[in-house]
Amino acid sequence: MSKKLFTEKEIKILSKNKNIFKISSKSIVYALEFKEKFIEEYSKGKLPRIIFQENGFDIEILGIKRVEQSAQRWKKSYNRDGLLGLKDSREHSSGRPKNRELTDAEKMEKLEAKIRFLEIENEFLKKLKKMRRGW
Repeated sequence: MSKKLFTEKEIKILSKNKNIFKISSKSIVYALEFKEKFIEEYSKGKLPRIIFQENGFDIEILGIKRVEQSAQRWKKSYNRDGLLGLKDSREHSSGRPKNRELTDAEKMEKLEAKIRFLEIENEFLKKLKKMRRGW
């Protein structure tokens, strides 16, 4: 959680954004659709700041650190659990880890998502390497 607290005015501005599910002075819960869109765009090489701006967020209100931390958290969750990792589980969770086994379909979805992400990441790194060499 960020140390920056939102003012009532900032909350009012941010709450108009369709990509925000819930907001308080201390935190933001982003819509699942936005998180999925973020991962898709990020995988294509867009910077987190650009993705947030293109989706109607004022970076000065959010703060660049909050944007970067959200990006890191979503990438980590997506790599670990696929699209299931992007869902907000706070309302449905007691805080204890689940002991249930994933279904075969859930395991396949998770592994396929991880493969897609890694393939896209590799292509991006190859392009970046070529750009640095000046090709």
